Amino acid sequence: MAVSSLSQLPNEIILQILFHLPPASIPVIQRISKKFSKLPSPILWRYYCQMLYKHWRPQHKINDRFSEEISTVDWKKIFADRQRVDRKTSSILDSILSSQVDRAQKFDEIVEFGYDAKDILLRHLSVGNEAEDVLARRYHSKALLGALQRRIAIQEWERLRMGHKVPLERALASFDMFVLYDGESDYDDVSARLDALAEQFRAQNAEIESYTTRQIALHLVHFLRINKLMGAQSDAHYHDLQNNFIGLALQDPDHPSLPLVSVAIYCSVAQRLGLDAQPCGFPFHVLAIIRSDPGLTMDSRAVADDVEPTVMYVDPFRSSKEIPAKDLKAQLSAMGASPSFHGSYMDVSPTQDIVLRTGRNIVTSVQTAHRNELEHNGNTEDADVPLMPPELESAFYGALWASLLLGVPLNGEGAIAATAQRRQYLPYILRHFEIYFPTDISLIERYISPLFQNSGELARIEDIIGIIKASDTRAKQVKRRTLHENKHVRYKVGQVFNHKRYHYQAIIFGWDIECSAGEQWMAQMQVHELSRGRHQSFYHALVEDKGVRYVAEENIEIVTPELPSSLMPLAGKHFKRWDSDTRTFVSNIRDEYPDD
Repeated sequence: MAVSSLSQLPNEIILQILFHLPPASIPVIQRISKKFSKLPSPILWRYYCQMLYKHWRPQHKINDRFSEEISTVDWKKIFADRQRVDRKTSSILDSILSSQVDRAQKFDEIVEFGYDAKDILLRHLSVGNEAEDVLARRYHSKALLGALQRRIAIQEWERLRMGHKVPLERALASFDMFVLYDGESDYDDVSARLDALAEQFRAQNAEIESYTTRQIALHLVHFLRINKLMGAQSDAHYHDLQNNFIGLALQDPDHPSLPLVSVAIYCSVAQRLGLDAQPCGFPFHVLAIIRSDPGLTMDSRAVADDVEPTVMYVDPFRSSKEIPAKDLKAQLSAMGASPSFHGSYMDVSPTQDIVLRTGRNIVTSVQTAHRNELEHNGNTEDADVPLMPPELESAFYGALWASLLLGVPLNGEGAIAATAQRRQYLPYILRHFEIYFPTDISLIERYISPLFQNSGELARIEDIIGIIKASDTRAKQVKRRTLHENKHVRYKVGQVFNHKRYHYQAIIFGWDIECSAGEQWMAQMQVHELSRGRHQSFYHALVEDKGVRYVAEENIEIVTPELPSSLMPLAGKHFKRWDSDTRTFVSNIRDEYPDD
């Protein structure tokens, strides 16, 4: 039968058509037709929630909602709430881009939305090159995603510190949250990939229900190894920074990782298969220890319930075979360990210890990366380095947070010794906060300041917070070129230059009519030996190594590259976009330098 109008179509077909329309059009369509107004709209709103939003705050319990009867959930309200967060987040982001004032507070406002803000931030991050403020929008969206995920990771470690049970995969994925915030990877992604591995193993082992504990454990080692999940096998790349992250190991087709991470992956998949598998922090290595079920041996033979579970050891990094306990004891004896300590070395390592061990490994990898960079004078074209290493400073910052929060006992259990131990991490974490993560004010106040109550360090922390807050809330001093004293400043904000002496490339993002640094800095940098000394224009420069320099005018050689690719990811901090006609960056700090 021919259909003369949409209203004659079955509701099922009309819904399929409406699924392809933007959500804002649904209320309009429902007002123009009685047929459309009577459609079961919860189906539409549920569909939009499912298709437009991947990330949700845990409070939504969204997976439970999606499994409930549609009519029992107010999907329209849930969708409207998410749209409201989108609009508010976008509005605050626009405000961040338009002014340098109060950015820390604005960051906090967005971060308070939690994962409800992640989808819209990812959309801003992927804005097209045609956007008028493409570099600034991408840069600050990425920075906001970083702040959001750092807060969630620190909250997870704080729960672990306070004695709550935190799964190993989640505790380790917190490190990933410090470095993978510009993509989809997070706790849910790590969990989903581990779930997929467990399901793949089940599919390839149809008789798994008849396997003994020992058989499952050994089959799983073999399965992970043939799927390249045994860790980094190249000595040259063993200490690469990316090998410390469980999320990166699961994402990368070659799955590079240190033994600790390969064991964590093994244990996480094994637990999904019903095994009691935990990491064992053997000296200078990490193994997996598997315990038999109560009342059974490893080979599924029945024993009395009060008999201690038997254990077995595997090393996914090195072998598919079981490691006999006697071999491990022999190794410990060869190391000089007293037999009375063998039991502790061969026992389960608490999650907190594994996190701390990972933090130490990250510090070693960061130091190795910095050393390699120095050896190659910053030129990695011929160096044997990974193509996509995590950001060094973000990774180091995460390791510092883990060490500071988890590396000492709770207050009341050796509090004096705890404070002394924390002191060694504090200068480094404050330096990174001050230089790289100044919007983390609320994190420092909430989690670090309380650890140093009644100590001299608290005053130092509060001083740094005060300085950053004052700088963030204070309107920038306007520097106009129309003023007579500023007319001799030769170069402009947005120009790219090569340093005549040190040969790095950088962007000018500010200037002073003469050197405004302190006497100590000028003496250290030997400003008096410059041909024009301190009485020449000095320029604030953003360097391709992510650092900031203060450069004398006589050391600047302006260049006009076709596209300064090494500077593009950094430029968004101060610039809107690259102008291919003038071959300069378009300023986004006109509130400070209105004529540049």
